[in-house]
Amino acid sequence: MIEARGLTKRFGDKVAVDQLSFTVEPGRITGFLGPNGAGKTTTMRLILGLDRPTSGTVTVRGKDFRELAHPMREVGALLDAKAVHGGRSAYNHLLCLAQSNSLPRHRVGEVLEMVGLAEVARKRSKGFSLGMGQRLGIAATLLGDPAILMFDEPVNGLDPEGILWIRNLMKRLAEQGRTVFVSSHLMSEMENTADHLIVIGRGRLIADCTVAEFIERNSVQAVRVRTPQPDTLVAAIRRAGASVASATDDALVIQGLPAGQIGDLAFEHGIRIHELTSAQASLEEAFMELTAASVEFQANEPSLRGGAPAPEDNRVQTGGVA
Repeated sequence: MIEARGLTKRFGDKVAVDQLSFTVEPGRITGFLGPNGAGKTTTMRLILGLDRPTSGTVTVRGKDFRELAHPMREVGALLDAKAVHGGRSAYNHLLCLAQSNSLPRHRVGEVLEMVGLAEVARKRSKGFSLGMGQRLGIAATLLGDPAILMFDEPVNGLDPEGILWIRNLMKRLAEQGRTVFVSSHLMSEMENTADHLIVIGRGRLIADCTVAEFIERNSVQAVRVRTPQPDTLVAAIRRAGASVASATDDALVIQGLPAGQIGDLAFEHGIRIHELTSAQASLEEAFMELTAASVEFQANEPSLRGGAPAPEDNRVQTGGVA
């Protein structure tokens, strides 16, 4: 379990993390989301004792990370897969970590098999692709067989097979009762992977709930309808107080009424229906809706009239902390 209480970190006059309180529970995958500059990486560094909080506390299994006698046996963390000596082989990189943390040598071969790098174990890591480097970083997080695992953008550089592999790996780890905390910008992947979400913006907590609750709270539910009598249906829908959000491909997208009520309304007015489908909002749509006011770096689209855009068309707000 990871617990943060009133966690705050300042860099000069910049507040990177602001009174952040949350709990990451074991037995589930907790997604850690937020726009660029929201404070996600800083928060993970605070958890791992790489930065000291300005105020507040964060504990791992009830202790400050620095108090853990055998940290790699307690926590496995992947913050930067590139943090590897390029001249070392994958095997020697992991062996060095194992020996410096009093871990058995046989564990190196086990995790290399687990991540699919056994055949290239003796090759220097500087020749690895981005995806292979990512797998090596994941192997390092698993080396101590820890109860808590933290991943920052774990699918970066992985191909579709690799993405499916890491998704299933995290699910297995959670099923074993481990605490899995993962930060990612890939909303579609988080929607398929995470059980719970912690969302921050400008260093502050803005959501702490399940994925389903997050989508329901932060998106407008809509119903897609196809009918050969669209004008009649639109008139009936508007009289009922709902709205037609769009009309494309011979279909209407209706907001403000559930699918069942729309079906009843069509029946009462003798309107034929060819399609009646509840349109489930995606995590990405809900995330964009909730965090629109928390975006730290925001650029406007350049002019399409040719030439360089005017300064007012290309503003970028700066000063964020990842």
